[in-house]
Amino acid sequence: MSSAESIAPNGSQGPARAILVGVDFGRGKPFDASLDELALLAESAGDIAVARVVARRKAPDAALFVGSGKADEIKALVLGHQAEAVLFDQALSPAQQRNLEKHLGVAVADRTMLILEIFGARAQSHEGKLQVELARLQYLSTRLVRRWSHLERQSGGIGMRGGPGEAQIELDRRMIGERIKGVKKQLERVKKQRSTQRRSRERNQTFRASLVGYTNAGKSTLFNALVNAKTYAADQLFATLDTTTRQLYLEGSTRSASLSDTVGFIRDLPHKLIEAFEATLQEANDADLLLHVVDCASPALAEQMAEVQRVLTEIGAARIPQVLVFNKLDQLEETQRPRELRDVLEVNAGLRVPRVFISAHTGEGLPALRAILTEAVAGTLDGFLNCSERTPNAVGGSDVDDEVNTDVDDDKYPMSSAHHHSLA
Repeated sequence: MSSAESIAPNGSQGPARAILVGVDFGRGKPFDASLDELALLAESAGDIAVARVVARRKAPDAALFVGSGKADEIKALVLGHQAEAVLFDQALSPAQQRNLEKHLGVAVADRTMLILEIFGARAQSHEGKLQVELARLQYLSTRLVRRWSHLERQSGGIGMRGGPGEAQIELDRRMIGERIKGVKKQLERVKKQRSTQRRSRERNQTFRASLVGYTNAGKSTLFNALVNAKTYAADQLFATLDTTTRQLYLEGSTRSASLSDTVGFIRDLPHKLIEAFEATLQEANDADLLLHVVDCASPALAEQMAEVQRVLTEIGAARIPQVLVFNKLDQLEETQRPRELRDVLEVNAGLRVPRVFISAHTGEGLPALRAILTEAVAGTLDGFLNCSERTPNAVGGSDVDDEVNTDVDDDKYPMSSAHHHSLA
């Protein structure tokens, strides 16, 4: 069972033309039927979606992932739209990728490869470039023998690879393994430098807050608003890769504070990529407080929050106190807006969670957020969020699931049902 949505060719030269493919395997796994996030990833990588295909299967086909019939359907779309690439929303095995490229006659990339493309283009600092290279090499190592050009881009778009000037050097596992060791050694030096900087802040008794959240939730815009910085911020996925730390001025606070902006998270973020960005994500792990920035206008709010909590658990930051910062308040309809900008939620049998509604773009709610930060620095903040805290069950005395319920009181916060969510 499937559906396909097509976009008419524009006939102009520019971004690589791509077919988007997503497969719903059911079994409670998260699935974006609209493929909107994959389209944003493609756009961020320099491609443009010309058609979308959604299929349903019980399990992936071992050879072609989507099966021969669906592969033929995709091939017809490739020919009809003169597409140069096919992008899958799930991870493909090396064999599936090779078979699909042979069957479809164009470049094929999965979600992991697409994210690596974007990270490679966005990394600016020496540390960021090293981390992306490590993740790329680890991805290549699962592909046995591939070309450097398979993850290199001389011009925008997945389908634009293979042109003149691209390296054609064959890399085997041994060569990749040696390079991985070298990059890891360089990253260890970077990690030691960051550790020295953190110890310096600890000696100064600096209160450390870090921004975390789903990509494109507005973290960098909020960072700039709070510390008057000029960090790059844009309405796109993974606009910021490199961690930036600045002094945070809080009126009335006698203790120095710092704020760090970290890389955004996304659904199905490859484990190897999280591992490669250990040095960057360490800022979040060493923070005194995490400001979990949420796009409160997103229809996928609950899923995005759950993914952030999952990654925080994976990097060992699950026990750090959090404040929920519901950003993009300016994008809500009047009937969806809360009556108060600040509230405290009760989750997990009495665990209290501070939450504040803001618009980093307009500045609305920022005074309330600054007040929360001042209280946190002073140690007087009412409530905290600990996403892995287990609270004794009042009846049976057993642990309850690690669940954060973000439902709001209808009488106090008249938001539409689309914005009433819980994390499961």
